[in-house]
Amino acid sequence: MKNSVSHKSRDIPSFIVMDILEKAKAMEARGEHIVHLEIGEPDFDTPEPIKRATVAAIMEGKTKYTHSLGTMELRNGVVSHMDDEYGVTITPERVLVASGTSNALFLSLAAILDEGDEVIMSDPCYACYPNFVTFLGGRPVYVRVKEEERFQLDPEKIAEKITDRTKAILINSPCNPTGMMTDDDTLEKIGELGPLVISDEIYHGLVYEGEARSMLEFTDNAIVIDGFSKRYAMTGFRLGYAITPETYLRPMWKLQQNFNISANSFVQWGGLAALREGKPYVEKMREVYDSRRRFLLHGLDTIGLTVPHAPQAAFYVMVNIKRYSSDSMKLANEILERAKVAVTPGIDFGEGGEGYIRLSYANSMENLEKGVKCLGEFFRHI
Repeated sequence: MKNSVSHKSRDIPSFIVMDILEKAKAMEARGEHIVHLEIGEPDFDTPEPIKRATVAAIMEGKTKYTHSLGTMELRNGVVSHMDDEYGVTITPERVLVASGTSNALFLSLAAILDEGDEVIMSDPCYACYPNFVTFLGGRPVYVRVKEEERFQLDPEKIAEKITDRTKAILINSPCNPTGMMTDDDTLEKIGELGPLVISDEIYHGLVYEGEARSMLEFTDNAIVIDGFSKRYAMTGFRLGYAITPETYLRPMWKLQQNFNISANSFVQWGGLAALREGKPYVEKMREVYDSRRRFLLHGLDTIGLTVPHAPQAAFYVMVNIKRYSSDSMKLANEILERAKVAVTPGIDFGEGGEGYIRLSYANSMENLEKGVKCLGEFFRHI
């Protein structure tokens, strides 16, 4: 029997933004200066109360396995957070603490999907969503969202895609890559369509126009995925959670027991500190992101890359480059090589993202200014 890799590992596409980042890092190792506008990672330090609580947990010996669902303290913290932020009442028994929101999403999908089952999602969408579904034997079903419609999902178009194999509708508001939020009427109508809704709410807290709403405000037939990476600048903690209907709790619990045992113990105490003490820090970061957002939008306008609908949340801008290229991957590599600016090609987010590049403003004002200047020079001579 010859050695070979699995079809699943062979066929899964790479996460293109990471390919761009790694190429940029290699260029930096050769002495080139790169402006990073590709990666969606907060550039702020983790707030002090969170770091202190995490270190204290280690020093107090809180380094063992926890309950597979997570510490009761953190799960109760999530209960209080949902009540305070959204007026939603849940019990701690519905909360599963995971090693990041990606892990929480993977467990959620693994609990519902059999071979050939379908998950409806937007196009463009977060690059890894379809890969999760496909890896688990499911089939992604796409609903195109358009820039001229503010990248809003249309419930009627979703309804047209529902079949007897539909297991879930996967939504993300605020959205990566568009930075847009799904309006309340649309959320309500999606909740009335029938299938389970899986709502990725990781960018809540980083909103500049309007108000983020949890899917649990509109329906109980939903799994809400959230975490600490983005709003609290805790990406390296790998800490998230799922709030699930009782139907899916025990299946997800068993998957957690088998594949993860539990989330890291001491980081859960950092997460609890984030929920209890992090809000003032989040507000300061939100204000800085908003100023960067407005600066970047103005800068793009001055170089002829006007964004018709300002992103409302998160820290991303989708920039239409169709008049310059129909190959966003090729263009992104040219921008990196010639302008020394790392951007994410829109094709990373699906066919609906082709003709766009995504820029992240999770970076200093100095770097944003330099990035806009370099992009302006590049597009003037393309």
